[in-house]
Amino acid sequence: MSTLTSPKTYAALAALQAGDAVACAIPLAPITTALDTVGLPESVRPVLPVVKAASAVGLASVTRFPALARLTTALLTLYFVLALGAHIRVRDKVGNAVPSAVFLALFAAMTAKGPDAD
Repeated sequence: MSTLTSPKTYAALAALQAGDAVACAIPLAPITTALDTVGLPESVRPVLPVVKAASAVGLASVTRFPALARLTTALLTLYFVLALGAHIRVRDKVGNAVPSAVFLALFAAMTAKGPDAD
């Protein structure tokens, strides 16, 4: 078992995604600023909490439905490709793009390895 394939990692990331879903639903000022910076239209923003909540459920399903958890990491990889692309497109500060790049690498690696089989 490695850290990338551990159910505890999936659970921690599910909690992070759930918290991010709540923060996007409020929305917190730093999130609004970041979305304004990358030019995400107001009409798309209500979808973000739904997507993030769904990803939290998908990640949390790892012990019962490992294939769903792996599909979720693949879709999160795509999400972070788009997020990083948005930062690059607007020539955002490197520091603002780093979290997208880190999560892109993390979820891509998790997709490649898949969750632990019990």
